[in-house]
Order: sequence, then C-alpha cells, then structure tokens
Amino acid sequence: MLTGLLIIAPLVVSLLLFFTKSEQAKKIALVFSVVEFLLTLVAYALFRSNAADTNLSLNCSWVPMLGIHFAVSIDGLSLLLVLLTGFLVPLIILSSFNTTYEKPHTFYSLILFMQSAMIGAFVANDGFLFYIFWELSLIPIYFICLLWGGENRAKITFKFFIYTLFGSLFMLIGLIFLYNHTGINTGEKSWAITDLYAAGKSLTQTQQSFVFWSIFLAFAVKMPVFPFHTWQPDTYVVAPTQGTMLLSGIMLKMGTFGLIKWLLPITPLALQQWGGVAMGLAVVGIVYASCIAIVQKDFKRLIAYSSIAHVGLIAAGILAANQQGVQGALIQMLAHGVNVVGLFLIADILVRHTGTRELAKLGGIRSMNGQLSVLFLIIMMGVVALPLTNGFVGEFLLINGVFQYGAFLGAFAGLTVILGAVYMFRSYQAIMLGEKKSNDMSFGALANADKAVLIIICIAVIAFGVYPKPLNDIAEPAVKTILMNLK
Repeated sequence: MLTGLLIIAPLVVSLLLFFTKSEQAKKIALVFSVVEFLLTLVAYALFRSNAADTNLSLNCSWVPMLGIHFAVSIDGLSLLLVLLTGFLVPLIILSSFNTTYEKPHTFYSLILFMQSAMIGAFVANDGFLFYIFWELSLIPIYFICLLWGGENRAKITFKFFIYTLFGSLFMLIGLIFLYNHTGINTGEKSWAITDLYAAGKSLTQTQQSFVFWSIFLAFAVKMPVFPFHTWQPDTYVVAPTQGTMLLSGIMLKMGTFGLIKWLLPITPLALQQWGGVAMGLAVVGIVYASCIAIVQKDFKRLIAYSSIAHVGLIAAGILAANQQGVQGALIQMLAHGVNVVGLFLIADILVRHTGTRELAKLGGIRSMNGQLSVLFLIIMMGVVALPLTNGFVGEFLLINGVFQYGAFLGAFAGLTVILGAVYMFRSYQAIMLGEKKSNDMSFGALANADKAVLIIICIAVIAFGVYPKPLNDIAEPAVKTILMNLK
C-alpha cells in the first residue's frame, strides 16, 4: 500500500496545484516533497525490518482480458532509486526559491507530476505499466523545457521529444513481442515481469537479439549512450536549471535502472552475443564525452558532457554483468544524481551573481565568496571520485567490474578518472582561483536556499563516501538476485 501511496500522493498534489493556482505553490510543493521523502524513509525502514512483502507491494487487476495489472513493489533495486528521487526532489524545488517563474503553480505541478511518474517506473512489476510510467515522465519535462527554457527551446525540446519517443516505440515493440510469447503452457498472456523473464529465456538467440536491441535503444537514448547522445547537451543547457536537475539527477537513471531490471534478465543469450558491442559504445562515449568536456567554454555544457561520460561508465558496468559492475552501477547512480544536482545549482548561482557561465569571463570568486569555493570543492571531489567521497565507491567497483569483463575495455573505461579530473580541476581553477577578469565583477553572499541545498549535498557526498555500508547492504542482495536470473 505504501508503494501505491508514493506514486499517487505527488500526482494528487500536482493536480491540486495546477487547478487551484495557489500563489504559495513553491512552498506547498516543497512541504509535500519533504513529506514524500519521509515516506521513502518509512519504506526503507520497512524494507530493513523484512516487512516489505506485506507493506511494499500492491497488485490489482487493471485490464484482465490483456493480462495487465497495476503491480508495483519496492525491492532492493527499486528502493535505492526511490530514495534518490525522494531525496533530490525537495532539493530541486528548494533550489528554485531564488528564481521567479511565470505561472509557478504549473511549474511546480509538473515537477510533482514527474516525480510520480518516475517513482512509478522504478517500482513497476508489470511491463505495460512500466511503459506507461516511462512515457508519462516525458510529458512534464517536455513542457518544463518548452515553457521555461532558454533560447531556441522549441527546436531543441522538439529534438529531445522525438529522440526519446522514437526509442520508446522500439521498447514497446520489444515488450509486445515478449508478451506474445508468454502463457505458452497456460494459454494466458501476461505482462508480469516474472512471466516476461520466463518468456525471454524461452526465445532463441536470434529472437532475444531482436528484443535486446529494441529495448536497449530506448534505454540508450534516455541515458544517453554514444551515439544516441546528441539531444542531451543542448537540452541540458537550454532547460531551466530545475528541469536540467530532473533530467540528469533522476530521469536518466530510468535508463540505467531499465538495463538492470528489464533487459539483462530477459535476454541473457543476446547479452553474451551483443553485450560487447553495447559496452564498446558505452566506453567510446566515456572517452569522447570527457574529451569534449575538456574543451568546453560554458560551465553548464561542460557538466552535460561530464554526465554523458559518467553514465557511459555506469552502462559499461551493467553490461559487464558481474557483481562488482552492477553493484557499482547502482551506487554510482546515486552518487552521480547527488553530485550533478549540486554542479548544476552552482552553474545557476554563477549566472545569477555574475551574468555568465563562460569560464574565460570568470575567476577570483574564491576571494569574493569563500563559502561557495569550499562547497564547490567538496562536490567536485565527489565528481572526480576522491577516496572518502560518494563517487569513489561506485567508480572503484565499476572499473573493477569492467576489468573483469575485459582488460582492454577496463583500461579505456578507467580514463574517466584521469579525464574527469582534468576538466573538473580546470573548471574550478578558471572559476574560483586567479584574479577577477573585471573590476566591475562582484559576487555577493549566497542566498539561504542555495546555501542549504549545497550544504545538504556536501554532507551526502562525505557521509556516503565515509560510510557507504547502508547502500551496499541494499544493493548487494538485489544484484545477486538479478544475476541469478541470467543463468
């Protein structure tokens, strides 16, 4: 029942905000998002107390004649992503308190609507239901980018919409193909995830290959993986800051999560045949995006390419299909979500205080605002995977997992550590150190909302770097269960 409440509650509040047009929309959205986060902590407590079966599952018949159920549950895999969503949405809303948006009730309504859809995708145990939530999450982010985005937003947002919709249609084809191969013994078709797993394993290698590429394409676009990434940098730059945070911090995790839960166990034979090709694309994306990030002049665009590189490593770890790779991917999903939200907020703060994100026009901010320089440094250390930060644990496991798959690919995947340090230290040096580029440049005190968000993120960076055991304790058995389904 609690799982259903986690989906329905933000949807109800979203509709209330939209239709009541409250002037206090941002405060209402923030208060509710904090309540939603507390509910995710309750789910964590129930899961840890082994009360998950009775409290964290909901299965209702929806369209009986087609075998569709509203089947949702929180297991170890989905719990981590639900916690990430519950943690980040209040921070994303709070980060907007110093920005004035037209029609705020619509803006915050769309954020909560998107939260509902993303949680639904993470907890769905029915293939058709997963597809519905997958598509629903696209609607609010499309309007957030279209209505509150920057220059050329209509053209760029349309490209993003077409890319993701195109990939989703291929996923639907793959799921329908699987659905038609269920119920061989019983004669009853089903969208249940366990039945889709069984159907996938009953397919020939050629049939599995068709399903693999159909579904992988949708996930590859969403993450995105090279060469399906071209929509991402422009969309991240043109979207309002909170839209970019939702896209990078949470929404792209739907793709990596989908790889683990909805692709690996369904197509084990195709993974053996085509996994190396898919991993090759991911590793190429790591090196390519990192090199492009190094030469970027706009800090927000630099973060966008950095995100492609980090997600490429996550995808490579998943496709390695071993304990270290998949577990590292789960941990790194959480670390990346937290860190990238902090980086995009810093980019937004720079624009609000200086009017620019161009590295060549910035400099000397450390002498004007020491607090920001320290907070930025902590987040940056998490991004470059410094030991005792949240980025280190997942990245270490990921590189280990890819090395087990192949030393050559592991060596190239490991370049993310070196290249990541290059572009992050370069940007920090250009923004924070040195002399002011102009005597007219000033940088005032951080707003309370900005400071609160950055401090919370820095605490998370350090806390889960020093003591990652709670996350690993959830991830390890969940990964073992997934890998058992590959046999």
